[in-house]
Order: sequence, then structure tokens, then C-alpha cells
Amino acid sequence: MDRALVMGILNLTSDSFYEQSRIGDERQFLKSAEKLLNAGADILDIGAVSSRPGAELISETDELKRLVPAVELIYKEFPEVLLSVDTFRSRVADEVLNAGAGIINDISGFQFDLNLPEIIAKHRAIYVLMHAKGDFNTMHSSFCGEHYLSEMATYFFERIAILRKAGVNDIILDPGFGFSKTMKQNFDLLDNLHYFRHFEAPILVGISRKSMIYKTLEGTPETALAGTIALNTIALLKGASILRVHDPSEALDVIRLLQHLG
Repeated sequence: MDRALVMGILNLTSDSFYEQSRIGDERQFLKSAEKLLNAGADILDIGAVSSRPGAELISETDELKRLVPAVELIYKEFPEVLLSVDTFRSRVADEVLNAGAGIINDISGFQFDLNLPEIIAKHRAIYVLMHAKGDFNTMHSSFCGEHYLSEMATYFFERIAILRKAGVNDIILDPGFGFSKTMKQNFDLLDNLHYFRHFEAPILVGISRKSMIYKTLEGTPETALAGTIALNTIALLKGASILRVHDPSEALDVIRLLQHLG
């Protein structure tokens, strides 16, 4: 990569914390995808399971019903686009990779499904390894300890070893902002993001309009764009390679401007 990349968010759920990212029918879905691409998204990240605190976990069958047609549709309309699918289920990963996706973005670090590394390797796909603790219902409340950076480093080291042994070659690290971390830890993590450069893997940062921004500023997800831009700027300066965002145009502007720094 000659610059940081922008990953645009497509939510196939009515339960996303940011209302404007929710998508309904097929026509609206394609329109939203095209809007993200025209705004500068390099990657589209499609998800059908909301991971916000308190979200209800939908069944594997329902997730497949939402995701597979969506991936096939995007792949048909925009065949040149790199598609990422947000799932932690190996069967879902297998189906969407068959349908045209190239990245699996897993919030669980395959803790919820130990068969994921095998599926990723079979398809020679890219895998986003995110840090979180606990299960689906507790991952927002099972907080890291005082030495959270070393705890996260151990987590990444151990899980990268398993992925490599399974034959997964392309791994992206996601520190998991908002997952298993206190508000203070989220900001400390951003300040110490460079700590994870020694893994020599691209770092994905997903802080777009999250509560660490809007709660700190006493606002809402809808008012958190300026804060998102500010923290994404810091993330890039600290070593981020990919920004996962609701607003690609603003993220791309930050990337382009920082390219002019020495």
C-alpha cells in the first residue's frame, strides 16, 4: 500500500448504533455501496450482526440470508471492489468467500468459532484479527487489566501463531476500540497504537462515531464526525494502515493531507 486505506461500513441490520448506516432493501443497499465508493472507500465492509452493547445475536441462518445475496449483488455490480464481511462464524465465512468476498473481519479473534482459521486458509483470504475478551454478550464488559498492552500483545502473538500454522498468510490487526476496554484504556490505546507495529502487520482502526467520541463530547453518533476525524488523524500518525469509517470522504481527506507531512 502506498497510502492508508479507507474501509466503508455497510450495515445490513436495523440495530446499528449509527442510524444512518442502516440499510434496508436491495436498491438502497446498492445506492449506499455506490455512495461509499464514490466518496473514496477502498474496501466495503458488510455486516449483518450488530455488535453494539446489548445487541441481540441473530441466528446463523438469518445471517446467511442477509449476507450471501448482498455479497453476490455487490460482486456483480462492483467486481473490482475488495469486499470484507464482518462475521465470526466459519460457515458464514465459507459461504461469503465463495460468493466473492476477500476479507473476513472477525470481532472475536476466532474465539467464538475455532474452525475459522481453516476456512480462511482454504480460500487464501485476508483475515482481520480483532482483540476482545469474553463472549458475544460480555465482550463490552469483560475489561482488560492494568497491563492491557502486554495482555493484547500476548493475545495477538498467540492467535497469529495459530493462524500461521493453519496456513493463513494475510493478517490485519484490529485493536478493538470499544471492546473489552474502559474509556480511559481506549484513549491510552490510541496514544500507544505504535506499540503494535512490531507485529509487522497492517493495523485497522475502527473508531468511527463510537461512544468514546460522542460520550466524551456529550453528543450523539450523529454529532461525532468532527471527533472521528480528529481521532482518525491521531490513529494515522500512530501507525494505522486502514480506517474503518461511516464517512469515507473525510477519512480520505485526512489521509491525503498527512501524505504531505515529512
